[in-house]
Amino acid sequence: MTRAVRIPNLGGARAVVLHREHASVDVLIRQLGAIGLEVAQAWPDLPASAAGADFLFFDVDHGFDEQFPWAPGEAPMPLVALIGSEAPGRIEWALSHRADAQVLKPVGSAGVYSALLIARRAFDERRRLGAEIAALRERIAERQTVVRAVVALSGGGIGEEQAYAQLRALAMGWQMTMEEAARRVVDLKNKEASDERPRRA
Repeated sequence: MTRAVRIPNLGGARAVVLHREHASVDVLIRQLGAIGLEVAQAWPDLPASAAGADFLFFDVDHGFDEQFPWAPGEAPMPLVALIGSEAPGRIEWALSHRADAQVLKPVGSAGVYSALLIARRAFDERRRLGAEIAALRERIAERQTVVRAVVALSGGGIGEEQAYAQLRALAMGWQMTMEEAARRVVDLKNKEASDERPRRA
């Protein structure tokens, strides 16, 4: 059974085309306007207002890193690569910026609408996965903090199971999560260790 995919409404979305004046750009701008997007063109500099755009089309053939006010792969909107030359170096550069879709030049009568939809979907999926990875890393870091707290509490001669139970009791007494209690225990143990170090004369 296939899952229904919701097609986003693109009417009113803003697109910036980072490309020098060219017949292909004129065709692209007309198509974007027909789809319902508000379009601005820029070259070679990307205006500050572009950071709020919903899509960015950029020239792969003559583009360069300094045009973007963000690091490669960290664009705040979906990127659509405008590709004329298939030189490996140029394609590699486009890939380094994590283009979400592509349109071949010269721009024809088809392909722009599908590129917009594919770019939006790919960008949203990449952001969702990025958020999941960040959440997993945070959970791993919290688990490591719990382990450090249990080790610190078990240093008093009690076993790990008793230390874990003690940490759970502390969390309940302090009315906080286990992870928050673990951070507090680790901080307290670090402070104690720091206070016990002999001061230099």
